[in-house]
Amino acid sequence: MKNQALWVGAILVLALDRATKYWVMQTLPQGATVPLWPGVFHLTHVTNTGAAFSLLAGTGSTLLSWVSVVVSLGILGYGWLGPVLPAWERWGYGLILGGAMGNGLDRVLRGEVIDFLDLRLIQFPIFNGADIAINLGVACLLWANLRARQSSQA
Repeated sequence: MKNQALWVGAILVLALDRATKYWVMQTLPQGATVPLWPGVFHLTHVTNTGAAFSLLAGTGSTLLSWVSVVVSLGILGYGWLGPVLPAWERWGYGLILGGAMGNGLDRVLRGEVIDFLDLRLIQFPIFNGADIAINLGVACLLWANLRARQSSQA
């Protein structure tokens, strides 16, 4: 199968995202917080109708649902029909795909995204595993681009 790490990464991220969000919904009432490291890191069940860092909150989850669908379909098509990708790109696109699908499913099924990772030490917005995967995926793509530029200059 072409670009296998892309598919494996996406499936792992999506499964982990769905499992952790299900656990949070079953365990913590909305708004509840559990300090794992008081003042530093808590689990806090909140919902977000916006994008990352609550950007575009209240503008309607429909637009963001469509963005998730378009991004997911674009990566699916590129992974399936495009070239065999270098390893860092495969993992990067897989992480982004899994994260986009995880948050996209929340938006389509619930109209909002479940967030619960609360890093209080630096007053960071509450986030979830899909958000982490998307950011790691972008970092992988940036790393792949940097490596490609370095090798083309050598």
